[in-house]
Amino acid sequence: MNNIKSTFSIKDLENLTGIKAHTIRIWEKRYNLLQPNRTDTNIRFYSLESLQKLLNISYLNNNGFKISKIAALKSDDIPKLVKEVVQSDSTNNHTIDAFKLAMLNFDPKLFYDTFNGLEKEKEFMAIFYEDLIPLLSQIGLLWQTDTITPAHEHFITSLIRNKILIHTENILSKTTIKSDTVYVLYLPDNEVHELGLMLINYQLVANGHQSIFLGQSVPMQSLEDILSYYDNITFISYFTVKPEKDDINDYIQSFSKTLLKKPSTKLWILGRMLEEIDLTSLPRQIVPFESIKDLVKKL
Repeated sequence: MNNIKSTFSIKDLENLTGIKAHTIRIWEKRYNLLQPNRTDTNIRFYSLESLQKLLNISYLNNNGFKISKIAALKSDDIPKLVKEVVQSDSTNNHTIDAFKLAMLNFDPKLFYDTFNGLEKEKEFMAIFYEDLIPLLSQIGLLWQTDTITPAHEHFITSLIRNKILIHTENILSKTTIKSDTVYVLYLPDNEVHELGLMLINYQLVANGHQSIFLGQSVPMQSLEDILSYYDNITFISYFTVKPEKDDINDYIQSFSKTLLKKPSTKLWILGRMLEEIDLTSLPRQIVPFESIKDLVKKL
């Protein structure tokens, strides 16, 4: 059975395009831009084609085209005009929309075609900072509002993960280690959001640092084994949902007591859960960062 999401509520369209539901209704009534279907109880719902059209309309409108001019175009001419504008457009709006459509359709070809097109114009890290990180931020909101399912999120993040792995492998053979510090990258117990950590790993490798990537859900006691192998260790972790609010301060204290016995051992931390920590009271060996960019500057 094909369970790909193919119908959308007007609230879904608002979340996916950024266009208010009220505006969508006005455009329907005044310009006949979309033709929604209706349920037996007279509630609007829209096709995937309508979503595609609205994303294109939104893109053109954000690039200075009046809605009346867009409405006068034939439906087939709208995507053609979008392609023309994209070629001279320095923003990433349409790229993010293409990634969204790839996610909604579970369409890996559209994802890779879009990504590979970007690689002809930008460096790998620029794609992340300018296109994929904003996309992931939007995906988080879409998931919270039930516009997409966890399956959509897993699908798109697995494709992004593949790209990071490929680029990391390619650069490993071209770099030499130039630092005595060993960076150990891990996520705490039950934390599985690893894309940010993978991106940091890529940056470390690209800059000639020795990086040991341990990945998801690593118990603290497992980290102790690393201490006997190296003298200068900097642990790096990304706290997205774990440790939870009530546990995070205890986790920090326990980490400091267990693993930061030597002055040369440090812990660098990022992620949303840092909001739950009193950053001014952290031990000297624990350094918080607001973003991946800030951490990379420290390397």
